[in-house]
Amino acid sequence: MDSGNTAWVLISAALVAFMTIGLAFFYGGMVRSKNVLGMLMQNVFALGLVSTLWAIVGFSLVFGDSGNAWIGNFEFAFLYNVEDLDGIGGGIPGMAFVAFQMMFAVITPALITGATADRLKFGSYALFIGLWVLLVYVPVAKWVFNGWLLDLGALDFAGGAAIHINAGVAAIAVVMVIGVRKGHGSEPMPPHNLPFTMLGTGILWFGWFGFNAGSALAANGIAAQAIVNTQLGAAAGMLGWLLVEKMKSGKATTLGAASGAVAGLVAITPGAGFVGQMSPLIIGFLAGVGCYLALGLKERFHWDDSLDVIAVHGVGGLIGTLLLGFFADLAINPDGADGLFYGGGLELLGDQLIAAISVAAFSFVVTLAIAVGINRTIGLRVDDEDELIGLDQTQHAEAAYTA
Repeated sequence: MDSGNTAWVLISAALVAFMTIGLAFFYGGMVRSKNVLGMLMQNVFALGLVSTLWAIVGFSLVFGDSGNAWIGNFEFAFLYNVEDLDGIGGGIPGMAFVAFQMMFAVITPALITGATADRLKFGSYALFIGLWVLLVYVPVAKWVFNGWLLDLGALDFAGGAAIHINAGVAAIAVVMVIGVRKGHGSEPMPPHNLPFTMLGTGILWFGWFGFNAGSALAANGIAAQAIVNTQLGAAAGMLGWLLVEKMKSGKATTLGAASGAVAGLVAITPGAGFVGQMSPLIIGFLAGVGCYLALGLKERFHWDDSLDVIAVHGVGGLIGTLLLGFFADLAINPDGADGLFYGGGLELLGDQLIAAISVAAFSFVVTLAIAVGINRTIGLRVDDEDELIGLDQTQHAEAAYTA
């Protein structure tokens, strides 16, 4: 066991866990005050439910050696024999790898909550994310990190396809089922606490260093490169978003700064350990611009994506996944590939496109089936009166603020 590498992976796991709390504040500040506890609860609850499912069966189905490239087996179910896990690299124990990957599984379904804000029954939400983790996240994570997409040659250093495209496309499916909020488009629904959102942005940004650099599974040069890339991607994403926002609306907003930074973080995630030099700045900037422009998708298709999950995570993940086909550089990571701009031709770009389309199609179809199934049985959405009162009181019998 390498104690330095193990320490870094354990710290990174804690940083990614902290990101879920950051996400709760990031989203919580953007909803109306009557729904803030509901949003915080949905995100924090993912730490409880998804961690449990991951330990019982999720990890094993992703990383168990089943002999096929589509789904794992039950050899590590209930965390049995994890100490015998081979092929991790870096001299880290199997349980450290379990912990690190557990936090990825936790935050992915939590990302979807930004699209469904103000509308979900808590019990239905709990059932939804439980099913979604097992039926959508687990197969996709297997394909990307330990299955056929990896064998194909598609690159995803820390989850651009497995996490962000996956969650962003799932958000489309769910909002299509639950419909728009009452008053959507006819009454203002401004964020109730933008300082919460900025706090959440800071926590996410901080935690993302573990998210990306921890994926090196070692305290080495690739981890250092990933930290620099993460910072530059976020910085350029913020600048790109604010530039277009200023040009189109005349103002550069704090919400725009937060959203742009997260867009840049999302886009650099798949390539964090595979690109270098000025590539992260270019990727982040293009993501900031592209994700801002993608905000128009929800108006065009009449999606009530309350907190812009589709534009920031879905489109940001797609941009980062595809741009890796241009900017990947074997000189940065010998386990990667050369992209189009580094003499690799179109092969990697084609693999990235296959990965993006495959993950998006699978996520949309299965998520839609889960959402429709729950909606037709116990119902996904609160009734009109409960929505008017707010999720805090109707779902949790609490209030965030008292007079």
